[in-house]
Amino acid sequence: MTIPTPRILVIQHEENCPSGLLGEVWDERGVEVDLIRAWEEWPQDVDERLAACDGLLVLGGEMGAHDDEQHAWLTPTKELIRRAEEAAVPQLGTCLGHQLMAVAHGGRVAVNPNGHATGLAPVALTPAGGSDPVLAPRAGDPLVMWNNDVVVDLPDNATVLAHNPDGTLQAARFGRHGLGIQGHPEAGPRIFNAWTIDKPSAEQAREDGIDVREAASRVAAAEGRLRAAWEPLAHWFADQAQAHAAARG
Repeated sequence: MTIPTPRILVIQHEENCPSGLLGEVWDERGVEVDLIRAWEEWPQDVDERLAACDGLLVLGGEMGAHDDEQHAWLTPTKELIRRAEEAAVPQLGTCLGHQLMAVAHGGRVAVNPNGHATGLAPVALTPAGGSDPVLAPRAGDPLVMWNNDVVVDLPDNATVLAHNPDGTLQAARFGRHGLGIQGHPEAGPRIFNAWTIDKPSAEQAREDGIDVREAASRVAAAEGRLRAAWEPLAHWFADQAQAHAAARG
């Protein structure tokens, strides 16, 4: 029997928040990517596209996870996450996607009282994370962090896998099929620069005191370590999609 080519449905919220390293690995493996540029138009056929996919990736963005009135597609994105869980479709959420996953299952997101993330943080595992097949090998590895909000109330179906240095949630399993990572495993220097030093505001001092040029320099210096750390995540998710395609096929 021929196994169908796996297809991953990707929800992108902004032009400068693409799938990055994850998409590169999937392209090399021949995984099909069905991209929804949600800020342009939410598709009417999203139910059919979910039924045809073998994985769901929800990416990051500057908007807040509760900003549905300003960004109308956030409401159907949360519903899509819930339906994917019900359909046993593997899900991966990064930064805002992680926060949306938490909210979709009953959690809450708020501004981090400890301030904005500063560019990089080590993966700091909980005991559950130490036995997690995906994150356990990542203990101590660098993760791009560039967020102002964090999950402050966890849903009942969450298992905490890692914390940030300030004690906030860094990664969690949601339900049986969802993995959320507060950071950006998809991002390297090019994407991080688009958020920082390539913006006109880079010439202005930030109120929070973060030196974006220094942050971008640290991300650039860690490029090799970031790729080595997070390519396995991309392969793991592709494997999950492949298994789903085989079961569906």
